[in-house]
Amino acid sequence: MAAALLVAAGLPPALANEVGTFTSALQAAPSMEQRRAVRTLPEIPASLRTTLNASLESPRSPAEIWAARQWFNDMEPRLTRFVKDPARRTELLHRAYHEARLAGLPPELVLAVIQVESAFQAEAVSSAGAVGLMQIMPFWIRELGLPADDLKDPWRNLRYGCTILAHYLAVERGDLTRALARYNGSLGQTWYPERVMRAWQRHWRQPGEGGSRAAAQR
Repeated sequence: MAAALLVAAGLPPALANEVGTFTSALQAAPSMEQRRAVRTLPEIPASLRTTLNASLESPRSPAEIWAARQWFNDMEPRLTRFVKDPARRTELLHRAYHEARLAGLPPELVLAVIQVESAFQAEAVSSAGAVGLMQIMPFWIRELGLPADDLKDPWRNLRYGCTILAHYLAVERGDLTRALARYNGSLGQTWYPERVMRAWQRHWRQPGEGGSRAAAQR
């Protein structure tokens, strides 16, 4: 069905089939259990609930689908230095792109945060007890999830991390420096946002994004 729509939109059949296969992996809908985990707990703060309710997926145009595929092709070789297994690398990029898009975040920013937080080690645990790819503190399970949630599950961890960062970005009215500092628990200091922005610029920045850092820090 997706490929037929793409052909109707003007893409060649061979390319439409390829893009349709790719986007099917990206657009795997969250399970009902996942939706309940992030939407129905009464103790979620009102401001965080607003962020979650705004994280609904919208229809994607053929141009957006093609851009996603180009993004994947660009990022896949960059991730090789951190993730050696091709299958895991592919899955991680698909999931990171999907979760970033749901949360309204640049997927390159999410990769930069993961690099700084855990160097892409899903089993990482900090001295403070933060867990997984995006180093989530266990208390967030009470706010966003279910007691059985495993923060070492990389895909669950990505859902938590992207939701939390999007929430802080909303709280700070788009000020990425302050949002990143909140994410790290170092509001009022700039060392953590600077580390993330350096990782973004050096490893994940795409052509034409030269102004990203300046724009993010305004």
